[in-house]
Amino acid sequence: MTTSVTLSNGLRMPQLGLGVYLVSDPAVCEASVRTALRAGYRLLDTAFAYRNEAAVGRGIRSSGVPREDIFVTTKLWPSDYAYEKAEAAIGGSLARLDCGPIDLLLLHQPVGDVRGAWRAMEEAVDSGVVRSIGVSNFTTDDLGELLPAARIRPVVDQVELHPHWQQPDLLPFLEREGIAAEAWYPIGHGSRKLLDESAIVSAARAHGKSAVQVILRWHIQRGFVAIPKSTDPAHIAANIDVFDFALTPGEMADIDALGRARPMFRVPRWLLSAVLPLARPRPRP
Repeated sequence: MTTSVTLSNGLRMPQLGLGVYLVSDPAVCEASVRTALRAGYRLLDTAFAYRNEAAVGRGIRSSGVPREDIFVTTKLWPSDYAYEKAEAAIGGSLARLDCGPIDLLLLHQPVGDVRGAWRAMEEAVDSGVVRSIGVSNFTTDDLGELLPAARIRPVVDQVELHPHWQQPDLLPFLEREGIAAEAWYPIGHGSRKLLDESAIVSAARAHGKSAVQVILRWHIQRGFVAIPKSTDPAHIAANIDVFDFALTPGEMADIDALGRARPMFRVPRWLLSAVLPLARPRPRP
């Protein structure tokens, strides 16, 4: 059983989930979702751009886990940000997932007609087909433009976040605004430089855990939401096995001290804008 965070709208969101970015084989995606849910996961993260929403829905329906116990996130791609396009895109995601209301709908990137899409997302909340809305890859400046125009405030910002990149400007802003931080690439895309950090290795040895489990535990204790991706049943099971130990204050401080000056994986905005017209993009998570 995972822990959860309470979002600003009162919904509770599990802190640890399964991400399915780049899981392009429908059968593999469906099986991974089913495996994760049966292992105790209750948070799933997909997107239109991942091209696997339908497989996620099938995995949910075949898992035997009650739908009301599962928190499902998907995302709109910027080519659908105009108001009417966003309305249609929301309907498309609902149809592909085929599992009732979307628990969290995110704007995938901070480019395009953000305000038009946000208005469509707010109306989806009003109608009950979406339970909460948020953003992904938004900086403080991006949020500064959205928040004054938002009737319903974003509850989550999903960003690159791990011990090597701790979002030093963004995290204090999110805390002030009551927006939960969610980590994509929570283990730094499996970077050996991160996994081999002495602070992480020593904590893993002390608790009889792996470096990955220590990093995921760090996310939990920092109050973040993390969505590691895996299609390996053993890794899926190991990633959620982080609720039977706690890092000490000293261990947390040592891992906090690993923060670096710049992100590792963020796509430059100019490049993101250049790929906007693609019908089936392969962007950053």
